[in-house]
Amino acid sequence: MPTTKFISADDHVQEHPNVWKDRLSKTRWAERIPQLKRGADGADYWYADGRKLTLAENGTVAAFKFANAEPQQWEQVPRELYSASERLKVMDLNGVGYSVLYPTVAGLAGETFGRSTDAQFELACVQAYNDWLIEEWGSVSDRFIPLCILPLYPAEAAVAEIERAVKKGHKGVIYPAIPMHQREVPHINEPEYDRLWQCCEALEVPLCLHAGCSPHVQMAAYAGIPPQLRAALQAVTRPASAVFDVSNILLSRILLRHQKLKVIFAESSVGWGAFLLEYADHQFEQDRCSGYGLKPSEMFKRQCFFTGWYDRLASAVRHIGADSILWATNFPLAGSTCPNTLEFLERCFCGVSETDRRKVLWENAARLYRISAKPHGNNSEQ
Repeated sequence: MPTTKFISADDHVQEHPNVWKDRLSKTRWAERIPQLKRGADGADYWYADGRKLTLAENGTVAAFKFANAEPQQWEQVPRELYSASERLKVMDLNGVGYSVLYPTVAGLAGETFGRSTDAQFELACVQAYNDWLIEEWGSVSDRFIPLCILPLYPAEAAVAEIERAVKKGHKGVIYPAIPMHQREVPHINEPEYDRLWQCCEALEVPLCLHAGCSPHVQMAAYAGIPPQLRAALQAVTRPASAVFDVSNILLSRILLRHQKLKVIFAESSVGWGAFLLEYADHQFEQDRCSGYGLKPSEMFKRQCFFTGWYDRLASAVRHIGADSILWATNFPLAGSTCPNTLEFLERCFCGVSETDRRKVLWENAARLYRISAKPHGNNSEQ
């Protein structure tokens, strides 16, 4: 294995067709079990609780090989997406020491199941995913960093699953930034969620908010737009939609009530972050917000992280700070830097000091996920 260079803080796994079929009771759940079905047009489609997933929720993310066009049948899906051993080869070729894993069919933030009003079905699907990620990825290599998804509500159910999943080996918690967009639940700023944030603090696991899990804050493509432009629009508006997530976290008092909570904004990109923090501070002062003690930018730098993968970082490091930035390949989305990640690293980190480079590429993520290995050691599995 070549010398490792960085921890990729946002990659995705592809759930294979048996993830839920092998783990959920067929007697109890029958056709509600998430599964692939072949349509009359010869293409395969994912169904969850009888609901066909929309294009925005398509069950594969293979566009890195298909030029923004998803494979039509499961047999066309590259093994690197759903095989842990094959993924390790991709990581080695791209200088990735460790890979933080987010879901696909389950939703960018577990929202596929968060829409269900059947609490027992939701929990069964969530636990099946979390167990599969440990059994088929975490057990293959400690270079994979598994993150658990949660039942959306109530908070007691989410906390119980965090405790169960972390005990099994999960290193972080994925949750929708706007749960109210999934089904009728209290606003995320309500005190009902405090026990969830407290649990993350107590177990020292970061809260991971992935951009794009709330399509309501993204502009939909107009009818008739060519597939390539539709994919490009989705890819551009998804990171930009994180502005709503970041703004709310900064002004909601969540960070003030939970000063040890670490919040990661996955697939956020970095370039717009300096503007947001500067403007949030300006408006904070203009509106004479009181009772905070810290400006929004100060709260962010104490507890939050943007995630970049293509950004030129010299300016962002000056204005945001290297301590608040993570790096990723974004594999295997269409915007991923794979297979040219090492070239992107040299281009994106031009003008960034070696000290700051180490923070962004390794030290920040290593501290968040409690990785003791060094960036230039041999981190391959035994």
